[in-house]
Amino acid sequence: MSQTPLAAALLEPATVAIVGASDDPRKTTGRPQRFLAQAGYRGTAWFVNPRRDTVQGEKAYPSLSALPGVPDHVYVMTGADAAVDAVAEAARLGVPVVTVLSSGFAEEGAEGLAREDRLRAAAAQGPTRVVGPSSLGVVNPRNGVMLTGNAAFGEPDTPRGGIFVASQSGSVIGALVSRARGRGIGFAGLVSTGGEADLSLGEICTATLDDPEITSYALFLESLRHSGHLAEFAAAAHRAGKPVAVYKLGRSEEAAALTVSHTGALAGEDTEADAFFRACGFARVSTFEGLAEGPALLERIPAGSGPRTPRVGVVTTTGGGAAIMVDQLALRGVSVRAPSHELVDRMAAAGASVPHSLISDLGLAGARHDVVTAALRELQDSGEYDLIVFVIGSSARLNPELAVQALADRGGHAVPVVGFALPDAPDAAALLAASGVPAFRTPETCADAVAAAFARRTATIDPERIGACPSDEPVLIDEQASAEVLTAVGVPVLPSVALKIASLDDVDLPFGFPVVVKALSDQLAHKTDVGGVVLNVGDADGVREAARRIVADVAHRAGVTVDRVLVQPMAEPGVGEVLVGFRRSHDVGPVVVLSTGGVQAELYDDVAVRLAPVDRETALEMIDEVRGLLVLKGHRGAPAGDVTALADAVVAMSDLAHELDVVEAEANPVLVRRSGAVALDALVRQVTDRSVTA
Repeated sequence: MSQTPLAAALLEPATVAIVGASDDPRKTTGRPQRFLAQAGYRGTAWFVNPRRDTVQGEKAYPSLSALPGVPDHVYVMTGADAAVDAVAEAARLGVPVVTVLSSGFAEEGAEGLAREDRLRAAAAQGPTRVVGPSSLGVVNPRNGVMLTGNAAFGEPDTPRGGIFVASQSGSVIGALVSRARGRGIGFAGLVSTGGEADLSLGEICTATLDDPEITSYALFLESLRHSGHLAEFAAAAHRAGKPVAVYKLGRSEEAAALTVSHTGALAGEDTEADAFFRACGFARVSTFEGLAEGPALLERIPAGSGPRTPRVGVVTTTGGGAAIMVDQLALRGVSVRAPSHELVDRMAAAGASVPHSLISDLGLAGARHDVVTAALRELQDSGEYDLIVFVIGSSARLNPELAVQALADRGGHAVPVVGFALPDAPDAAALLAASGVPAFRTPETCADAVAAAFARRTATIDPERIGACPSDEPVLIDEQASAEVLTAVGVPVLPSVALKIASLDDVDLPFGFPVVVKALSDQLAHKTDVGGVVLNVGDADGVREAARRIVADVAHRAGVTVDRVLVQPMAEPGVGEVLVGFRRSHDVGPVVVLSTGGVQAELYDDVAVRLAPVDRETALEMIDEVRGLLVLKGHRGAPAGDVTALADAVVAMSDLAHELDVVEAEANPVLVRRSGAVALDALVRQVTDRSVTA
């Protein structure tokens, strides 16, 4: 099966040992022994309990050192301090893998963090790698490895298949197995990664990629800790052609802690996670069941192979069920396409008559093998669709040999077909799964998986850039210095002149009036809020007056002493204003952010985020993604903006990824004109102050 030494010890151990094994099979610490026997584990299992001679009728040993040999995999189910001792003993013996159920580590504050350091130090005494702590275990249904206390594995015959599950939540591995039972969905392995004090989720998955029986991955994430390892896995999974579905908690969380820019508010933790998953080539599902049911569809639609706006057809024997499906697809941005009149005529000639409608409704009388076969053949061969969704009525439960069997027979076509049965029909789902046809329990899950499959792009992740964030505290630099940083990477910025407040007798500008006068200070992130900006200044006297007003207002509202002002020419109105931002995330590395511009940028959930740097194609894709930027396309006959110039500005901003001292940058607004685009304001935070004096 597996080929790497780590994967072999993790999933195919010839010998296992359970430390803290209980004599009571009903206890969590007694379950693994019972589960191993029930699953028919073919290796040798040893049990360690220093207080008993036997556990559940098997010999108990006082310690790992007392075992007849060195086990390949040890599962520790003791208290936290005893677990550290057990790991140290395992390391001295040369045990390859130890999985630790015990809690009481990083989640318990300073004392727990210190204990976790001791755990890592204990493992480092030998070749031992640690899964956990707080791991509910490792399961391989293919060979009976059941090193888990999860009660869901108490049921016999854990379903076998090609999905490898890695979860940061222990209960999820059992929950997915219970939901998959009887539906033809099976697993090649399940690992609860727990606290990831040593082995990370990404490392574990990477180690298993050479296993030919693993065909896809399902990841349940609570956070993006160790994202560098996850990025390495993503790149390797892409090379191996193995799709990855991911479910991550946190969609409903407030944005990450705000920084001084609007960009910090817009690029919240979950938005950055989306950008990360996109670059990884992962399919992010938003329904829990989609994590189990989605991989079958991902195996049929390779990353980046499908169109961004897929042509989806719906065929059904129940109009109401099809309407639900159309609704759910539309909510996720997937539009259903009606068959052409020519296709409807061909279907009728083949014996599968449907009305001219958005859906191909065969009706109750159409729930026959020959009718469904004819309908699917014409739809799949038509060249009008990228995917067919079949919504099956009551026959799915009572007579699966009719419509369901016909659907199963068409599963090998180049145009994939998926099935959703309106009634609960596990036998039909199992039949479809056995035929390679993805089947879904709910319309929400089906629509979720379809949207995620077609949104998945080819992996572009660069693991070297993940987590490249300076450790020093960044500082805000003033607008003039910020503009120099942006200009250096190619972001067009309005010309400007810095004037000292003490030397305003001679106002000599290299550009004409009117102008804008701004407070110039590295203590002011948002000047408008504190009276730091005066617009439409018409002459030199106006500049002096504006400067005096700015000094007084900023001192009063912000308590900041301003000794310089920045003067820029007033920009002619453009087609639209845009925010282009950059920030360096501790979790996912550098990202570029695009949104509608101005002071209201963060009021609307209308933002596109990508890992930086990006190319022009990606920048244009981001522009299309922000609904508020439709105005740039010439809405209702209005002049169109120079979208290409904006895309070039996005690409230039994203090149700050190469400037490792820049932590955050923003051009807001960028004025998009009919020809060209220019930043009207600049803000940069960096670890080395580049500020210059006038």
